[in-house]
Amino acid sequence: MISTADALSKLFARVSPLTTENVPLRHAASRVLAQTVTAKRSQPPFAASAMDGYAVCAADAAIGAQLQVIGEAAAGHRYTGHVTTGEAVRIFTGAPMPAGADRVVIQEDMTRDGDTITIGEGLDKGPHVRAAGQDFHAGDTITAPRLLNPSDIALLASMNIAKVPVTRRPNVAIIATGDELVQPGEAPNDAQIIASNSYGLAALLEAAGAQVRLLPIAKDTEATLTVAFDLARGSDLVITIGGASVGDHDLVGQVAQTRGMDRAFYKIAMRPGKPLMAGTLDGAPMIGLPGNPVSAMVCGHIFVLPVIRHMLGLGAQAAPRSTARLCNSLPPNGPREHYMRGRLDTDGVTVFDQQDSALLTVLADANCLIVRPPLDGDRLPGDVLDVIHI
Repeated sequence: MISTADALSKLFARVSPLTTENVPLRHAASRVLAQTVTAKRSQPPFAASAMDGYAVCAADAAIGAQLQVIGEAAAGHRYTGHVTTGEAVRIFTGAPMPAGADRVVIQEDMTRDGDTITIGEGLDKGPHVRAAGQDFHAGDTITAPRLLNPSDIALLASMNIAKVPVTRRPNVAIIATGDELVQPGEAPNDAQIIASNSYGLAALLEAAGAQVRLLPIAKDTEATLTVAFDLARGSDLVITIGGASVGDHDLVGQVAQTRGMDRAFYKIAMRPGKPLMAGTLDGAPMIGLPGNPVSAMVCGHIFVLPVIRHMLGLGAQAAPRSTARLCNSLPPNGPREHYMRGRLDTDGVTVFDQQDSALLTVLADANCLIVRPPLDGDRLPGDVLDVIHI
């Protein structure tokens, strides 16, 4: 058995960031920026009014001053004349400042009679003008890699970037294996169960930016597994679920070896998830996950998600951890690193009593994994442990 850290290193060595493609801005959200982009214009591109009011020369902004209104400027419509002493232009938020004006008197601070305004005693300090380039300048950059969120999309739009260079999404093939499995909605016999791991993993990986193909369930025969591997050809990553152990019906490793798999490792010193296998098959990295539902999902968080992020260009990094204070006592841990399901809130982290790797209800109630090092001793409330958010 190898450690989780060693296993991750071996996985990272078999994948690299995928190629770049240009997508329309409208489809760039939640994609990874692959190349640094440069603003094509400044924002705002001109000095603009920050309020509704009157654009004036700053020297005229005095209590009791009377000014002549000579025109109007609105958003998208510039006043083309020049403002001089004693003059004002009616202006609205976002409109370009007229030439000669460098101050906006808000409409609440004046009264108007015809084309004459009188500045009242409530005059504020102003100037209520957004300078050209106050937000960013033409030539400013957004640096890659970067997972683009909605605010980034708004920023890219204002920079006038219509096509965005992003990392291609990894194409992942998921193969669930086992005679005991049927698809959701089908009628299992009295010895079968519903395939759940493949659906949970697909949702996990799609949320991380992958494109997932759920292949037909592969029965416990060499022929059906061979067909499944044939269907997976051309994928950037192949994931199998179940059949990676050493039982008489666990054929995934055997069939993969027959097809020439270059195996990187088999078995991890962790729980849940010990019978995990990885290698390269048909030119693509392959990860063989255990069949127990919680084991498969935990390994998805610990191994598969970091691999996907690396393929997207976000770096070869383990799942991010934070620390939290323990709310309940824990007995000593065994020789394997233990990823325990629990609930993190403002009071700290509570480790659930039930940790059986077949209990999906416990996983569904959890929002984190608590990491116990190998041979970790008794733990008491108040002790600090590493946690991984899920």
